[in-house]
Amino acid sequence: MFQSGAVLAAGCSEQSLELRGPWGQARFNVEVADTEQERAVGLMNRKSMPGSAGMLFVYDRAGRVSFWMRNTLIPLDMLFADDAGVIQRIHHNAVPLDETPIPGGDSVRYVLEINGGLAQALGLTVGSEMRHPVIPEGSAAWGC
Repeated sequence: MFQSGAVLAAGCSEQSLELRGPWGQARFNVEVADTEQERAVGLMNRKSMPGSAGMLFVYDRAGRVSFWMRNTLIPLDMLFADDAGVIQRIHHNAVPLDETPIPGGDSVRYVLEINGGLAQALGLTVGSEMRHPVIPEGSAAWGC
């Protein structure tokens, strides 16, 4: 399900996102939501998602973001990251169909949604770093 070591050194790809931190490393197959329409739909109406999959929300610039679970049928963990791709906040196990706002913070540029409970199972922590081609090389904490 998750790859590590030499496989992670293979390089960046639009279809995968890598994470690293004191807990280790992980790779997810991601869909990128980088338009207003794609971000609005997100993972709505999906009955399941493979354990190694996720969705990466990309914003033009860092700012305040808030999510909700309207029409989202599966529990999700939300990882909110800054311009450099560093995780600033993790929201664990967002409740399906709940419309309560989930604030990400004031300086969020990227949000990774993965299956609920996975962040805790992997030991993901605030301060972990993302690597993906959409994170500009000059600003990335862990560049491609």
